Order: sequence, then structure tokens, then C-alpha cells
Amino acid sequence: MSENKKGYRVAVVGATGIVGETMLELLASRAFPASEVVALASERSVGREVSFGRRSLVVDDLASFDFEGVDFALFSAGGSVSAEHAPRAAAAGCTVIDNTSHFRMHDDVPLVVPEVNGEVLDDWPGQGIIANPNCSTIQMLLAVAPIHRAVGVRRINVATYQSVSGAGKQAMEELGRQCADRFNFRDPEPEVFSAPIAFNLIPAIDRFEDNGYTREEMKMHHETRRILGSEAIAVNATAVRVPVFVGHGEAIHLETDDFIEIDAVTELLSAAPGVRLMADRELATPLVDAAGHDEVFVARLRRDLSHPKGIDFWVVSDNVRKGAALNAVQIAERLIGVQGA
Repeated sequence: MSENKKGYRVAVVGATGIVGETMLELLASRAFPASEVVALASERSVGREVSFGRRSLVVDDLASFDFEGVDFALFSAGGSVSAEHAPRAAAAGCTVIDNTSHFRMHDDVPLVVPEVNGEVLDDWPGQGIIANPNCSTIQMLLAVAPIHRAVGVRRINVATYQSVSGAGKQAMEELGRQCADRFNFRDPEPEVFSAPIAFNLIPAIDRFEDNGYTREEMKMHHETRRILGSEAIAVNATAVRVPVFVGHGEAIHLETDDFIEIDAVTELLSAAPGVRLMADRELATPLVDAAGHDEVFVARLRRDLSHPKGIDFWVVSDNVRKGAALNAVQIAERLIGVQGA
């Protein structure tokens, strides 16, 4: 893609959702060189206004929008929407960066975390579809990839503690309502989730697969192998929904191919782009550290006492930002050769 263009036309699909709103915020705050930004959504949202920096954009209808002349389309409106409209945008000459799971395992669609495997975009032709990985995969691999490059990672055991924002605005509203219900001695009625989420944990995210894992857990398995370029890595995930508004946490246990000292891991993570390693015994929490920040925070780094080549650590990240919106914007920035603010 040309790096000499002064301004790019950008369309944000799903502009009224939590990720779409954050994409618009980041495009403005990072001074992305856009000559025009268009907000798109379904027909029921047409005419609404969304914020873009100090300006407001009027939402246009995705179904009737012509992508001719658009350079980038950032999609975050659900898999069925991407399945229908992303190929249409790509055929019009657009680079589509899709945040849904629909294209992630397509062989002809790059699956990209810029800090981890951004080099796969070096020969990008200037149109087509690029996939954003799952939010939990992104934050995990920012911390795992430097270790894998150094000594190889054989196995990953990970338990995720995922906030309700990962299920969208309605899920966040449900948590708020159910908290109020509990404080007023009313039994909450779940609508978005399969069980009450306020003051509760739900040990399953997305539907169950035949092997007993959920689809969310299998995404982490398949996407990790694809992004790191190794079919030998085993990923054993348990995904849990927790009553937190924003920010996912992950307890990660690695088994490496070769032995590495914890001091060496500390050096790797301290130098890793997009990672902030907390000081010894300094905690990282979704609310205090992750929410509203772009970095992935790593804490509780230690040797796994149960395995000679085992390493344990805790990772938190704002799933709406780095787990979705920011990763998409960073992909676009890499393609045009600019560094965001």
C-alpha cells in the first residue's frame, strides 16, 4: 500500500457499538491521516450521531453504502454482517480490517497482531480482508510471543477471566441492572447471559463444541497456532465470564522447549512492544490498570514449581481497546507506514 498518500478515506462499520465507538476515538486521538471518516451501521441506527474527536458524525446505512474510493473499512458489527459486506467492500478496492471471527481461519486472510506477526502485511496488495484475532488471544500473545521467539513454547495452559464488555453494550447494561437488583433484594433476570452475571461467574463463553470446549476456548487454540506459525503449540484454555465491566484477565502457565531463567524472561517482557511488566509483587487489575489503557499489563511473573521449564504470569488488558479497536487501527497504521500517537 502506498505510504505517500496525504489522506485516507476510512469507514467504521458498527459505529454505534462499543468497539466501533472506540475505533472512532482512537482514529481521532492517534491522528490517523484520514481525509474522511464515515460512520456506518444498520438501518435502525441511521441518522444517529457518534463522536469523532471534537466532531460528530451522522451514521449512514451500511446496506446501501458504496465502498468505492474507501481505503480502509474497520468492521465490528458481527460475523453475519462481515460475511455479507466485507467481501463487497474488498471487491470495491478497500482494505477491510475485520474484528469478527468470520474470516480468522481463512487461509487467504492474514490474522494479525502487529507487534507479533505484523511482517505478514509487508507485501499487502492494497485491498482485501485482514482479520483481527480474538481479544483474549491478542493479549495473551503479546506476552507469550517474545518468550516463544527466544526459547520456543510447547504448551500453554490459560484460564481467562473475561469482562462483560466482551459481549457488547447490552451485556454491560445487564450487569448494571443485575447489580441494582441484588442491592434491592430482587432476583435478577438474565437475558444476554445464560445465568445471572452480577456477583457471579459463568464458566463458559460462547457455545460448546463436540469436544467439551467452548468456541471461545477453541479460538484461542487455533488462532495462537496460526499467528505464531506453529502447529506444535498446545493451547488448553478455560474461558470464564466475570462481573467486571471492562478488562480481561488471564492466568497463563507456559511450558517452554528450552529452559530460560526468570531474569531473562523479565528482560524479554520489559522490552516487548505493547507490554508493560509490573514490578515484583506489584499487581495488575482490570479496573485500575487495564481499563482505558492501550498496553497489556503483565504481573506475578514466576517459575512454575510443578514443571522444570514452566513459567507462570498474570495478564490484563482493555479488551475493547487492544483486544479489538486499537489492534485494528494499528494494522492500518502499519500498512501506511505511520506510528500512532
